[in-house]
Amino acid sequence: MLNHANWRDSANLITRFAVPLVLLVLAGICAFWQPARWALLILVPLLVVAMFDFAQDRHSLRRNYPLLARFRWLMEDLRPYLRSYIVEGDLEGRPFSHDERALVYARAKGQLDSHPFGTELDVYSEEYEWLSHSIVPNSNAPEQWRVPVGSGQCSKPYEASLLNISAMSFGSLSANAIMALNKGAAAGGFYHDTGEGGLSRYHRSFGGDLVWEIGSGYFGCRTTEGRFDAAQFAETAQNPQVKMVEIKLSQGAKPGHGGVLPASKVSQEIATTRGIAMGQDCVSPAGHSTFSTPIELLEWAASLRELSGGKPVGIKLCVGQPHEVFALAKAMLETGIRLDFITVDGAEGGTGAAPVELTNRVGMPLREGLIMVRNALVGCGLKSDTRIAAAGKVHSGAQMAMNLGLGADWCNAGRAFMFALGCVQSMRCHEDTCPTGIATQDATRQRGLVVMDKGERVARFQSHTLAGLREIVMAMGLDTPWDIKPQHISERLNTVRSDSMDRFYNFLENEELLENPRDTQYARYWAAADAHSFRAAQAA
Repeated sequence: MLNHANWRDSANLITRFAVPLVLLVLAGICAFWQPARWALLILVPLLVVAMFDFAQDRHSLRRNYPLLARFRWLMEDLRPYLRSYIVEGDLEGRPFSHDERALVYARAKGQLDSHPFGTELDVYSEEYEWLSHSIVPNSNAPEQWRVPVGSGQCSKPYEASLLNISAMSFGSLSANAIMALNKGAAAGGFYHDTGEGGLSRYHRSFGGDLVWEIGSGYFGCRTTEGRFDAAQFAETAQNPQVKMVEIKLSQGAKPGHGGVLPASKVSQEIATTRGIAMGQDCVSPAGHSTFSTPIELLEWAASLRELSGGKPVGIKLCVGQPHEVFALAKAMLETGIRLDFITVDGAEGGTGAAPVELTNRVGMPLREGLIMVRNALVGCGLKSDTRIAAAGKVHSGAQMAMNLGLGADWCNAGRAFMFALGCVQSMRCHEDTCPTGIATQDATRQRGLVVMDKGERVARFQSHTLAGLREIVMAMGLDTPWDIKPQHISERLNTVRSDSMDRFYNFLENEELLENPRDTQYARYWAAADAHSFRAAQAA
C-alpha cells in the first residue's frame, strides 16, 4: 500500500521526467502515424537534448529535470525584458525608470515630451524634490548659455555647452555608436568625451569637439610597458578637434578600480588604438604611475597643458576619502598650479562592466561629492579658476538645474545619450550581445545602428534638454542657470517636514577654509589633508 511519502516520491519522479516521457510517447505516435511524421524533426532533437541532460554530470538541475531545467535559463535570459515591458510600473525601473527612458526617447525623436494628468510622484514622500518658481518669471532668458573653461594659466580656453557627452570609450561602445555620438556633438555644438580607451578615428569622424580622457592605462599615449609617453600625447593633444584634456582618477560605477574591456571585445582595431595586445582582457591599473602625491598630480597636469599647446586640463573623480579632495586644494594653493576643471562623477554613474561590490557599495553619490568639491574650491578661493562638471544619471533639465544649484558649472551624461542612440537598457553591455548595436563589437549587431539617423537623435535630445533647463530658469525668474542657489531647491526629510538644501547641507563662503577651518564641518578632513601626500596626515 502506498503511503503519503511514496505518492510524493512518485509524483516528483513523474514531474522530473514528464517532458522526456511525453516527448518519447509523441515521437512513437508520430513514427507510426504518417500525417504527423514531420513532427519528428522537432521531437527527435528535443529528445536527444533530454537524454544528454540526463547523462551529463555538470549541472544538477538538468540532470534531475532533463530539458525542463533549461526553461529556467531561458527565463533568466528573458527576465530583464519581461520586467521592463510587462512587470515594471512607469516609475519602478532601475537604474532608469520607464518614464525617464521615455523622456529621452521622445526628445531624441523630436516627439511630444509632455505628460498628462499631473505628476505620478508622491509629492509627500521622500522621493519628491522641487525647484522654487517665481511669481514674476523671466521671459527674456537667452536661448542658450555656455561656460568658459580655462584658468589664467591656459592659453586656449574653451567655451563648453551645459550638457555634454560623458566619457565612453571606443571598445566599450561600438564604432557606429561613437560615430553617431560625434555627429550629434558636431551638429549640436557640444563636446564628446572620448573615455579612457584612446582617441580613435571614429571620434574624429564628424569633427565634433572632443575632450580626451587619459586614464591609468594611458591608451593612445603609452609606451610598450604601459607608461605615459609624452611625445605621443603631444602629437594627439594638439589636434584642433581636441578642446580639453581630462585626467581620469576614478569613476562612479567602479571607483578605485581600473577600466575593464573583456577580451571578446578587443578587436585588432581596438588593440591598435589603445596600444595593447589582442586576445587578452584589457584591464587598466587601479592607479596612475605618473604621480603619487597631490603636488605631483598638479605638476603633471601643468605639463599636459603645455604639451597640448595650452588647452584646459582637469581631473575626473568619484569622491571617496574627503581629505584627498582637500589635499588637492592645498596643493593648488601651495604650488600656484590650477586645475582648469574637476568632473565629479557620482556613485550612481554607469559603466559597461564592473565588480558588483564596487558598483553597489563603493563611492560617494553625486550630490554629496558635488557639494564637497564645491565647498573645497569655494572655501579655498579657487572656484573662479577651477570649474566643476557634474556626472551621474543626468537625463533632464530639472536634474541639470539641481546640479547647477549645488555648485556645478555644467553637466555630462552617458547613459542618457545611449538612450538617445536607441539603448533599451537590456543590461548586456558586458557580454558583447547588445541588441541595439551600441555596446558591442559584433558587426552584425552594429549594423542595426544607422549613424546618420542616430546622430540627429543625439543632437535633438541635447537641444531639447537644454530647452527644458531654460524653461526652468525662466520659471524661477532668474537670468542664468548659475543664479540657482541651494535655497531654491527643496526636499523632504519625511512626510511632514521639508526644507531647502541650504538647511540640510552646509555651503561654505569664499575662503572660509583659509580663514577659519576649525569652525567648518570639514575641520578634521582639512587637518588630515596634506599637499605632499594622499594619505591622511593624522587620524581623521
